[in-house]
Amino acid sequence: CHNPTIFRATEQWFIGMDRVAHGDTTSLRENALAAIKKIKWHPTWGEDRIGNMIATRPDWCISRQRVWGVPIVMFYCGECNAQYCDTKVLSAVVEKFKEHTADYWYDTPVADMIPPGTKCAKCGCAEFRKESDILDVWFDSGSSHLAVLTEKNGLPWPSDMYMEGGDQYRGWFHSSLLIGVGLRGDAPYRECATHGWTLDEKGQAMHKSLGNTIEPEDIIKEFGADLIRLWTASVEFTEDVTLSKTILQRLSEAYRKLRNTFRFALGNLHDFDPAVHAVDPANMLDIDVWILARTEELIARVRQFYAEFAFHRAYRAIYDFATTDLSALYFDVLKDRLYTAATDSVARRSGQTALYRVHYALIRLLAPVLSFTAEETWAFTTMKPADAPASVHCALFPEPAEVTAGISDAQRARLADYDRLIAVREPVLKALEEARQAKTIGAPLEAHVTIAVNSELMPLLTEYAAELPGLFIVSEVSLEDGPLAEPVVRVDRASGVKCARCWKYTKDTGSVAAFPDVCKACGEALLAMGYGK
Repeated sequence: CHNPTIFRATEQWFIGMDRVAHGDTTSLRENALAAIKKIKWHPTWGEDRIGNMIATRPDWCISRQRVWGVPIVMFYCGECNAQYCDTKVLSAVVEKFKEHTADYWYDTPVADMIPPGTKCAKCGCAEFRKESDILDVWFDSGSSHLAVLTEKNGLPWPSDMYMEGGDQYRGWFHSSLLIGVGLRGDAPYRECATHGWTLDEKGQAMHKSLGNTIEPEDIIKEFGADLIRLWTASVEFTEDVTLSKTILQRLSEAYRKLRNTFRFALGNLHDFDPAVHAVDPANMLDIDVWILARTEELIARVRQFYAEFAFHRAYRAIYDFATTDLSALYFDVLKDRLYTAATDSVARRSGQTALYRVHYALIRLLAPVLSFTAEETWAFTTMKPADAPASVHCALFPEPAEVTAGISDAQRARLADYDRLIAVREPVLKALEEARQAKTIGAPLEAHVTIAVNSELMPLLTEYAAELPGLFIVSEVSLEDGPLAEPVVRVDRASGVKCARCWKYTKDTGSVAAFPDVCKACGEALLAMGYGK
């Protein structure tokens, strides 16, 4: 209320931090400091912060002078003020609390709580009064684990984690620790995480009194509930974080990219049954093996990030993988096989096998963050294994080796080649964009790319020459010797005739008589699918 405060000295109830209980050899302070060292703190400075507080704090004052709260159960002689603390009497009062709540203390006369004829052992007075102090509210919150973590609730003691803001090192974290150590000899939590404050665009902490808060309901109405979760996962939660409509709008683009990744997979796996159509890993194309190896690395990193509660790193790793490895590279290259190869060809089914493994892993990796989107995607993923649970949230995280199962060491040895090929793709794409702006070509498939490379790179490109047009998404690729360390790329218009089906420019259009307007590869694909017969 911001009014002046009057300080007065009064008698209080304390718990001694350095007193040693009967039958014990160490104090509450020593036991608490020992318990702190066994807890895993997020961030790690939490250990020093609470450790210093426990080490230097005075005895714990647990009484407060308020008209509401949990009463301290104690009686006093009405004459000499001596405490009356017969354990049987006090325990009987506590039992009444279970039936009537703490209101029993306020509503019941003292004479009805103390046995008739009771007199003060010190002065003989037969009249008593009740303690008017209440327990410190931090004692209330600090004892909550005793009510929550019970066999009746199906929850073991201690808890896996406590999480709250940085102010709770002198509050809930602190009182819970002392009560847990005092009553059960250990902390009521194995791990403790601290989150920062949410700031507005001006860097001020959000408070209702300032009127600068953004209500979650408003975000859900405009962006959906998953965007709140995505924003939360995208920031370092142990630090103060900024939230604004601008940030949410920018993040909504990231959400759409992740959602579109799922849409691409679902759209191109509509006719794929892994039990029937999956290609043996030994027969999969190199680039399909390459993306699976990349996914294996992603799973290992993301699982480690989750284990460390580094949710922002998990989000960033998945987002970069979806936008860079998948959308900008693998999906771009894969589209030609998915759309133009024969339905049951090894080329198409190999791509679908890889796409399925990647997709099935990504849903489970993103489920803790995009819970609603993952569940929706899970429902539409009809090609799941027979033993897959009904909900994605009942599924386990993917194992790294799961996506690369069956891939041989010889295949893995070739992955380094693909890393080098993809490195060559960058200058090619740059040259294609320059040629498009110069009106030399319109679409990349109108291009004939010539790459001048040195003697070190030439054997690699020659070995994979047949795959280069597909990797660069052009119609023709030629190689020539070059003296420079870096490849030199030249872009000309492709020769030949444009295929009406795949849009590549080739010199074999019409070679399949039944389909005069398409290239040989497309003609053979159409025949394999039963057309033109």
